[in-house]
Amino acid sequence: MNGIKYKLPADLASAVEKTKSDWQSGGKVARLWSRDATLWTNDDEGKWLGWLDIVERQQKDIADFTALAEEIAKAGFEYAVLLGMGGSSLCPEVLAKTFGDQKGHPELHILDSTDPAQVKAVEDAVKLKKTVFIVSSKSGSTLEPNIFKDYFFGRMTEEVGDKAGDHFIAVTDPGSKMEQVAKGDKFRHIFYGDPSIGGRYSALSNFGIVPAAVMGLDVARFLALAQEAVVAAKNPDIAANSGVMLGIILGTAANLGRDKITFFTSKSIFDVGAWLEQLIAESTGKQGRGITPVDLEEIGPPEVYGKDRVFAYVKLAGEDDSELETKIAALEAAGQPVVRFVIDDVYEIGQQFFTWEIATAVAGSIIGINAFNQPDVEASKIETRKLTSEYEKTGKLVEGQPFFVDGDIKLFATPEYAATLKAAGGDGSLEKVLSAHLKQLHAGDYFAALAYVQRDDAHKEELQKIRMHVRDEEHVATCLGFGPRFLHSTGQDYKGGPNTGVFLQVTADHPKDLAIPGAKYTFGVVIAAQAAGDLAVLQLRGRRALRVHVGKDVKAGLRRIYDAIS
Repeated sequence: MNGIKYKLPADLASAVEKTKSDWQSGGKVARLWSRDATLWTNDDEGKWLGWLDIVERQQKDIADFTALAEEIAKAGFEYAVLLGMGGSSLCPEVLAKTFGDQKGHPELHILDSTDPAQVKAVEDAVKLKKTVFIVSSKSGSTLEPNIFKDYFFGRMTEEVGDKAGDHFIAVTDPGSKMEQVAKGDKFRHIFYGDPSIGGRYSALSNFGIVPAAVMGLDVARFLALAQEAVVAAKNPDIAANSGVMLGIILGTAANLGRDKITFFTSKSIFDVGAWLEQLIAESTGKQGRGITPVDLEEIGPPEVYGKDRVFAYVKLAGEDDSELETKIAALEAAGQPVVRFVIDDVYEIGQQFFTWEIATAVAGSIIGINAFNQPDVEASKIETRKLTSEYEKTGKLVEGQPFFVDGDIKLFATPEYAATLKAAGGDGSLEKVLSAHLKQLHAGDYFAALAYVQRDDAHKEELQKIRMHVRDEEHVATCLGFGPRFLHSTGQDYKGGPNTGVFLQVTADHPKDLAIPGAKYTFGVVIAAQAAGDLAVLQLRGRRALRVHVGKDVKAGLRRIYDAIS
C-alpha cells in the first residue's frame, strides 16, 4: 500500500506538527481503535465504530459473496439496478463507474434521484425481465428507496407476475421495515447491515460489497487489499499512518480557516470524489464547524484560489495525468497545501475508502464534533414529510409567491433576503438579481448550485459552466449538487456547517410525471417537496439562498441563468 505524501505552507506545517505530537503523546491512535468516545464529544460515538473491523468480518463471508455472484450470473440477469440514497448508493456508483461492466455479469446502474425523468431513464436503460434490483436502505424507512421499490416492484409484477420477488435483493439493517417488506414480497435474498456502522462509513460493509459481488468484482481481492489499509491505520507511529496523518492535516487546516477540501483524480477514478463528498461533509459539517468538500471543479491557475482550501490528489499509476500534475505543482509552488495518494490498481479503491474513513474520524476529533451523526439531514427529511403529508390531505403543495418573474423564470427567497438583494442592486432584471446574489460572496465563502433536475450530461454541462464562471470571477470555492441525492451528503454541511455558503437552488416543472403505487403523490411531487424542504431549512439556518424555477425547458433555463450571470 502506498502512503500519503504532502506539501504544506509553513504556518499549517507547524500547526500540523503540534497536533501530530499531541496525538502521538496522548496515545490517541490506540484510543481510536479502542472506541473511546472521549476523542470526540463523549456522546454516543463509541456505538458507531463498527466499520473499524468490518473488512476482517467481511473476509469471513467470502464464500457467500462468491455464491451470490455465481447465482446471479447463472440466473441470466443482464442488468442490476441499485435503489438507494447517500451511503447506500455512492460506493456502488463509484464501483460501477470505476470498474465498468464485468463479462458474464450484470451491468450495474444506480438510481438515487426522485426526478421522474431520471427514474424513467433508468427504467429505459434496462430490460426488466433481465434485471435484478438491489433495494439498499439501512433504516428501511428512508423515503426514496421505499418509493423506488414500490415503483419497480409494481413494474416487475406487470412483467412477471408473482415471480417479481425473484428479481429483488434487500440490503438493510436487522429488524428494519425493509426487512419486513422483503420477506413479505419474497425477495430473492436479504443481506444485513451492521447497526453500528453509519451509512457514510458503510462502503466496505454489505452496502458496498453485495453490489460489488452482483456486478462480478473479485471481492476477495478487493477486501484483501482493503485489509492492508486497516493494518496500516493501526500503526502507532503517526508519521507512518496515512489515515491518521491525513485526518490531522484536514482537522488542523479547518481550525485555521482552510475549511474546504478540493479533490483531483485521474480520469478513470473520477467518481471517487462523489463518495468522499458525502463522507467528509456529513461527518464534519455541524455546530457551525466543518470541512466543505469541492468535487469536479476544474483545476485553475493559482490566482483563482483563496487561502481557504486544502487540495487532495488521488492518482492511478500508469494513467497520463501530466497536464493535471503540472497544474497541481503550480498550486504547491504558490503555497497551497496539497496531499497526494497513488494507487497502483483500481482494486486499491477499497484502501482509499478505509483510509479516508479513518481520516474523517480523526479530523472530526480535532475539529471537536461528533463525526457520526447528521442532525441537519434529519431536519430536511422532517420538512419534506410535512409537505408530502399535507399534499396527501389537500392534493396541493404549498408554494410561496415569487418576488421576481421573467418569462418562465421565477425567483423565490425570504422577504428579508429579497430585500437584501434589492438593496444590493437586484431589481428590474434577472441579471441584476443574480448579480446581487453573487455580491453576497466574500473571501472564504463558497458558492453552491443545488439542482433539483434530471442529472444528465446536458444539465451537468450547463451547471458546470455556471459554477466555473463564479469560481473564476469571484475566486471562491464552488460546489454542485443534484437533489435529492446531495441531501444525504453535502446537505448536512450546507445547513449545519459554517455559514459561508451562498446557494442557488434550481427547480423545474415535470411535464412527464410518474405515479407511485399506493401513494397519492407522484415522483414529481416528491422532488418538489424535497426542494421546498431543503430551502426551508437553509432559510431557517440563516443561509443566503435564492431559488430559481426554470419551468419545463431545463436546459434553456440553465443557459438563461448562465447568460445572466456572465
